[in-house]
Amino acid sequence: MEELNPEIVGEYTTLNDGDYFVIRNFNKMRAFFMTVVSANNHWMFISSNGALTAGRINPDSAFFPYYTDDKITDSAGITGSKTIIRVQTEDGIKVWQPFNGQLEGFYNTTSNLYKNREGNKLVFEEVNHDLDLIFRYSWSFSEKYGIVKKSELINIGKDDHSINLLDGIQNILPFGITQALQNERSTLADAYKTAVWDDSKKLGIYSLSSMVVDKAEPSEALKATTVWTNGIDCKNILLSSVQVAEFNRSGKIESECIVKAEKGAFFVNSEFILKSKENKEWSLIGEVNQSSSDLAKLSNLISNNSKIERELEDDIWKNKQDLRKKIGLSDGIQLSKDRLGTGRHFSNVLFNIMRGGTYEDEYQIDTQDLSEHIAVMNKTAHAELQPILTELPDFISYHQLRYFLQASKHKGIMRYYLEYLPLSFSRRHGDPSRPWNYFSIKLKDEKGKGVKNYEGNWRDIFQNWEALAYSYPEYALGMISKFVNASSIDGYNPYRITKDGIDWEVVDPADPWSHIGYWGDHQVIYLTKLLEFSDNFHPIRLRKLLNQPIFSYANVPYRIKGYDAIVNDAKHTINFDFELEKSIKKQVEKLGSDGKLVHNSAGNIVLVNLTEKLLVMVLTKLYNFVPEGGIWLNTQRPEWNDANNALVGNGVSMVTLYYLHRLLKFSESLFSNLEKSSVSINKPVIDLMDSISRSFSDYNESLLNGFNDVDRRSFMDSVGVAGEHYRTTAYGGFTGEKRELNYSKLKDFLATARKYLSHSIAINKRKDGLFHSYNLLEFSSNKARISHLYKMLEGQVSVLSANYLSPKESVHILDALKSSDMFRADQYSYMLYPDRDLSSFVNKNNINAEDLENSRLADALLSNNNTSIIEKDINGVAHFNGEFHNSEDLENALDKLTGPIWARLVRSEKKKFIALFEKVFNHKSFTGRSGAFYGYEGLGSIYWHMVSKLLLAIQENIYKLNDSDKGTETYGKLVEHYFEVRAGIGINKSPKLYGAFPTDAYSHTPKHTGAKQPGMTGQVKEDIINRWAELGVQAHQGRLSYKPTFLRKSEFIDQEDSLSCYSYLGEVIKVIVPENGLGFTYCQTPVVYKIADNNDLNIFYTDGSSKKVEGCTLDLEDSKSVFKRKGKILRIELSIKEENLLP
Repeated sequence: MEELNPEIVGEYTTLNDGDYFVIRNFNKMRAFFMTVVSANNHWMFISSNGALTAGRINPDSAFFPYYTDDKITDSAGITGSKTIIRVQTEDGIKVWQPFNGQLEGFYNTTSNLYKNREGNKLVFEEVNHDLDLIFRYSWSFSEKYGIVKKSELINIGKDDHSINLLDGIQNILPFGITQALQNERSTLADAYKTAVWDDSKKLGIYSLSSMVVDKAEPSEALKATTVWTNGIDCKNILLSSVQVAEFNRSGKIESECIVKAEKGAFFVNSEFILKSKENKEWSLIGEVNQSSSDLAKLSNLISNNSKIERELEDDIWKNKQDLRKKIGLSDGIQLSKDRLGTGRHFSNVLFNIMRGGTYEDEYQIDTQDLSEHIAVMNKTAHAELQPILTELPDFISYHQLRYFLQASKHKGIMRYYLEYLPLSFSRRHGDPSRPWNYFSIKLKDEKGKGVKNYEGNWRDIFQNWEALAYSYPEYALGMISKFVNASSIDGYNPYRITKDGIDWEVVDPADPWSHIGYWGDHQVIYLTKLLEFSDNFHPIRLRKLLNQPIFSYANVPYRIKGYDAIVNDAKHTINFDFELEKSIKKQVEKLGSDGKLVHNSAGNIVLVNLTEKLLVMVLTKLYNFVPEGGIWLNTQRPEWNDANNALVGNGVSMVTLYYLHRLLKFSESLFSNLEKSSVSINKPVIDLMDSISRSFSDYNESLLNGFNDVDRRSFMDSVGVAGEHYRTTAYGGFTGEKRELNYSKLKDFLATARKYLSHSIAINKRKDGLFHSYNLLEFSSNKARISHLYKMLEGQVSVLSANYLSPKESVHILDALKSSDMFRADQYSYMLYPDRDLSSFVNKNNINAEDLENSRLADALLSNNNTSIIEKDINGVAHFNGEFHNSEDLENALDKLTGPIWARLVRSEKKKFIALFEKVFNHKSFTGRSGAFYGYEGLGSIYWHMVSKLLLAIQENIYKLNDSDKGTETYGKLVEHYFEVRAGIGINKSPKLYGAFPTDAYSHTPKHTGAKQPGMTGQVKEDIINRWAELGVQAHQGRLSYKPTFLRKSEFIDQEDSLSCYSYLGEVIKVIVPENGLGFTYCQTPVVYKIADNNDLNIFYTDGSSKKVEGCTLDLEDSKSVFKRKGKILRIELSIKEENLLP
């Protein structure tokens, strides 16, 4: 049958309740995964084929089963919505199953998928052109009532239709079935299930007969899942899917009042006449974790409230508005002609605050929550501070609080103030496509009061905070404090950050995924970015922290081994101190989360200044510096790209070195022109710096002429032993002895270190114009040899970000990158590394016959039919034992060959066989799973976060140029590269090419399919910051400017419109944006740009006055008013000459 409009098209459209992006003919695409969000604690992850999981709080409170995304996609037709429509026609009864892919082509249909701008509603639509019917269903959320499926049937024909409908949801979980139980023992759980239709309550109730336990003791299941319906007259109710097939065949079913030991479902059966041009709507509403009291309350609402349909709609609308407000308060609402771009920014801000949290009360502090926070951190300090805390009002501004607490003169109070970040809405970025992360959405306490809470992997959450800082710059110093207070005395950061403190990985022999270690590059660049940001927004306050002893060290129970031990085995370098872990736990029980900090012999927390915290981190990197190679990866963890996990131990990172160069260059400026000429530092830190400084002096000649392998090893030995000595001293505890460090001496040291780094950067430039990312390190006797790995995108991004290259040199790298085999033409973007074909199974384990010649061990093995090491197939080709995974397995098998003859042969040829294994498999160049799989960070895959990092690096280079450079070739090429990379990211791609909604960020795109892993990716951070750069929003020396350097005229609207945003009081306001204008908010202050004959900036105040600003830069007072959201400024208007805009 001929199809109508079969092309896949993506566009914005408007439905009754707002703006939506629609993918028309989405069923022609491969199924893709999405997240539907909520302002409350609901969660939903859904495939475009209709299969889904959903629930509240976490996966253990699921309404539909929580599996990995592949299993969810495979459950289409089993889990989620299902509809069968029987239509009486002149030709008899026609049976239509909308969205049933297995029946595609039976009718002439068009399928469309709509997602609203806020991301909290998804609408599936199928148009049946043969039956003149449209069926739609949507998923949305109600805080009061739960998860809502709303359905609609529309008659678009001339004739009335007699309808027999069966519509419902399948695979409903009762309370008590955890994620683990469903994944491992779901068949057992089914045996406990009971579904009941309580006609008196008008409720479907799904429960367990008891909790599923193996203990011989009673365990009642006293909560249930409920489902009810609204808006439709039901002839029959089904509580399972058992009769669905019969309805499809004959239309005949019988109501189910109780169903046992079956997967839960809820279907409504209704018969009605649908007149021409009319529609019918109804809803199914489900809720989890319902107690008996909850059931009674809900039943009363359903039975006695004639307005419940309206209340349900209003609550769904409230969820949308609450979500929109969260995004609006974080500057996610913009108006321009580029609806896709502003839509993507809206989505980016949404997912950024979902992961990192947001400040829903802005700068208003709930002093009770502050008090509770201090009590969790330190019970003793909380008791001491009670006289101060009780003087505070219930709510106080963040800025007034700082002045009040500073006046108290209490020694430790500013640490608690700075670490207090009143964030909410945060959760770890776990979802069915990221099963290694467990999320929990904690927005309210048991009494229903909103709570401040955040949690995340430290190397994830700080990047989200960087983007959030642009909207809440006053919290930036607090973010820095949280960062450095979580770093250890040996210079690293533990795994997780929460509102209550820090957390680290522990050794669990029973868990094969259990592993401990430290990452490195994130630490350097994330902290650098936060420091640079703070320096631009409040440089004076940042510098004051350099001398204030209010920062702590995390007491992580990891003990890095000595230098010689690391050289001998660089893959196993950290011991877990079980006794220290026990001691810390006791300290936490006694004191609070401050028990996880380093204390001195007197039992007091070791407090140091920001200078020392920065210095320890820098020195740690420098004593692991491999000249001309990078920073040695010897702490059992890879870097940004987890999939390069095999680089641990034998890898050295130029990526970290590039970022360290940036930090050192910034630090030289940071430590200049300070009020004090020196700073007090713990003596072991000074000693370490002096030792490394002497090593730098000793190798000046090598710096000039280049390092050979002997000099490189000698340098490494020198700084490595110094690092070991420092760690030994630090682990034993600082004595409290301090030394004064002159800032001029510190700057000289940093400048010298940067010379060494610059030398290594220059050496690592490749012949093709790109730069090396990672190198391999090999020790032999007194030598340390460096060899190079293949090129990677990560290295180009980091060197472009290193503040080492000129903008012109950056253009050369970008040109070379575009010409490289990392560029994927189909997506017009960049892979992490060049794609390559892996050896097929039949070719990967073949030993060349000549390699076994003259091997007495091989001859003996084969002649004795001993296949423990090698075997020959019927074609005479030799292979290693199929049980081997690596050379360690081979070595173990060789050691098991006992007896005098075998032992002699093994002694003679063991090294030869290990070398042969390496020749066959080349494990020396194995970088990890990145070179062994085809998704995520694997072969052929585009990892969008790194592409957005590239975009950010380009815009930073654009901003390095002066106004006089704007017409130069370098400027033109940088801008050209910027928009080329931006175009590849997905905003302007078709859904067919992108493989999903282009308005949403996704983590990666494998070569064989569309975008994967929706929403909560680090990419959104870079994209938010890039958007501020496009708009020209920047700060310097505490003053705010609006100076767009590469903003496009095509963004300016054709006719007057209004920007719907939020006032300082949290109220919706409309800001007029004129023709040839665009609008946005920054720190919640409305900003309007308009094309005019002149360049000027006007500030309009809430008292009715206004001011014209020369140079488009606000003075300090107005800048602070914007940053602190004081509410004094009504709006800011910038006039721009058309000639200053790009086309």
